Amino acid sequence: MAEPRYDTPEPFKVDIPERALIDLDERLRRWRPAPAIADNGSWASGTDPDFLAELVAYWRHGYDWQRCQEAINRWPNYLVDIGPQRLHFIREPGTEVEDAPRPLPLVITHGWPGSIVEFLHIIDVLAHPENHGGDPLDAFDVIAPSLPGYGFSAPPVRPDGTLGPIGPRAIAGLWHNLVHETLNYRRPFGAQGGDWGAVVSSWLAFDHPLKEEKDDWRSGTLGLHLNMVGLRPGIDLKTTAFSADEKAWLARMQAELDEKTAYQRIQATRPQTLGVALADSPVGLAAWIVEKFQGWSDCGGDPHNRFSMDLLLDNIMVYWLTGTAGTATWLYRGVTEQVPRALPEGQRVETPTAFAAFPADLAPPPPREWIERAYNLRRHTQMPSGGHFAALEEPDLLVEDIRAFFRPLRFGAAND
Repeated sequence: MAEPRYDTPEPFKVDIPERALIDLDERLRRWRPAPAIADNGSWASGTDPDFLAELVAYWRHGYDWQRCQEAINRWPNYLVDIGPQRLHFIREPGTEVEDAPRPLPLVITHGWPGSIVEFLHIIDVLAHPENHGGDPLDAFDVIAPSLPGYGFSAPPVRPDGTLGPIGPRAIAGLWHNLVHETLNYRRPFGAQGGDWGAVVSSWLAFDHPLKEEKDDWRSGTLGLHLNMVGLRPGIDLKTTAFSADEKAWLARMQAELDEKTAYQRIQATRPQTLGVALADSPVGLAAWIVEKFQGWSDCGGDPHNRFSMDLLLDNIMVYWLTGTAGTATWLYRGVTEQVPRALPEGQRVETPTAFAAFPADLAPPPPREWIERAYNLRRHTQMPSGGHFAALEEPDLLVEDIRAFFRPLRFGAAND
């Protein structure tokens, strides 16, 4: 029997069957550790075996999936079909204030190896500031989708209707449809993201900027807030005259390229092969993901300094229990097939943009002048700490920067 089609959002509750948890426990019990390279637990060769053994022991004997499931189900979850693509999203309407503009819709997009777990603890802060000592005039209608192939969204579907990778620009089109067609918003929205979320949000702002529609309503992206640069400028690297800061940054990027992006190459070139291993071994999946949380965060080399075991496993479990560890890597293939991958020559994202530079990100944050080549940069914040997983590492800093950037935009001010 064919699955029902959801042309309008269908309320959804996460309900993982007990047999899936029993299967996981059996796999963890039979885990076979690999021989360890003697590098003194430095993570230099990959996930530290001692840390992984500690994680697996906690996973088996201390972790409670029901707690995470309840945390997800605390929010209004939905499934909807946009064309052939089934999407999962959370939508929490913000607090409304009498005689004030309605809360600004804000699409917050995760990346890899993240998930909606990154946002669970900031949804209420963004939607209901007054519950956290803030001003209700800063409230957002929070929309947090799961990327195609991630978590509770279905695998990506190509334009011809077959399963397969799609690029971030195509996902941006899905997000625009989600806001204005599926959710029927007749007002502009904001976009926020890091990692793939930054790429998708950037294309969203480029392809769907603010514009006037018939019947006196406005559509499109009112503002763009990033904690990673999503798009390269449409320039010729060989002929462009760069500032001293840009030259230093480009040199550093080139030096770190091989060390930090090997995962990108395998996920872009052999996602099918890698997907078999990630979908079959929960410990292999954990090792593949937790290494990134250690290497891309402001943890001083020890994930314990930034993340609890529960938080690391909550994110891993969303991949494992939904069977999406393999399909999540397809996006790396999808972007290689996307034409163009970068902004067209001589063009930039003209939507007002804010950039929050967290110092310990996967890639060193670029200098302001580089960002301005690709974006209409209105706000640039050098954060004192934090890394790639900003919503988990420095939620207060991130939320306050989002609020400060959108505050004048939502009231029609210039935000210079």
